Amino acid sequence: MDSLPPKEAALKGQRWLNDPIAAGRRHTVGLKSDGTVVAVGDNQHGQCEVSDWRDIIAVAAGNVHMATNTGNAHTVGLKSDGTVVAAGWNTHGQCEVNDWHDIVAVAAGWRRTIGLKSDGTVVAVGRNKDGECEVSGWREMAEVAAGDWHTVGLQSDGTVTAVGNNRYGQCNVSGWHDITAVTAGYLHTVGLQSDGTVAAVGLNKQEQCEVSGWRGIAAIAAGSYHTVGLKSDGTVVAAGWNEHGQCEVSGWRDMVAVAAGCAHTLGLKSDGTVVAVGDNEYGQCEVSGWFGIQLPSN
Repeated sequence: MDSLPPKEAALKGQRWLNDPIAAGRRHTVGLKSDGTVVAVGDNQHGQCEVSDWRDIIAVAAGNVHMATNTGNAHTVGLKSDGTVVAAGWNTHGQCEVNDWHDIVAVAAGWRRTIGLKSDGTVVAVGRNKDGECEVSGWREMAEVAAGDWHTVGLQSDGTVTAVGNNRYGQCNVSGWHDITAVTAGYLHTVGLQSDGTVAAVGLNKQEQCEVSGWRGIAAIAAGSYHTVGLKSDGTVVAAGWNEHGQCEVSGWRDMVAVAAGCAHTLGLKSDGTVVAVGDNEYGQCEVSGWFGIQLPSN
């Protein structure tokens, strides 16, 4: 797969504006081309109360943990002026982002929010029990990703760093290089390499890290126990836990972006519509009526 060198791709903002869909534990979020946001699914904590948001350029959804006590979630929106808005569960201050500025990308994990600043530094709010918010020393970052208990940063030179819970080796990314994108699931971390192959570390109980044979990948997403890859031809592959059919994506075509929640998977088509498979207990897959969703910038 033809791709830019990692540093050039990062500095061109390859990932900064291409998060038009996001999936949480029980809800789904979509960014429309007019800068407004739509959401479906569980709204117990107001995480779907985004109808009044305007001038949004990227969205993120927190919490991909499957346990029954972790449906609590929040939603984050990055505005065109570099400020951030958030809605939903705020017990740990994960929605306290009103004073953020100069933000170019956002990520949401369980109980926390991460922001990448235009100068390559990173800010974080929320739960820090495992050190997952210890990012103040990070520099020259091009992308950030948030798992449930760990945080991942892609540097402009294509290397990767991670902090937080490392019980299953999900933070063992120091040897990675030539990475152009990162994503984090519940207890695993995935990196897209410049040659279109994929690396993964961490919990592999459901074979969510069995991605070494993937080729021609252009984008990646990680759910609780599954991993999704968007190929350069618009098709999609998936590995890992499939109890709810969240990996049943082999028939997808014309996709330009993917997202993975706890047990559901989203695909954004080139016509601005969205498809979803997997757990739909809370209506998080009810996206068939969506249209005009923002297409990725790259």
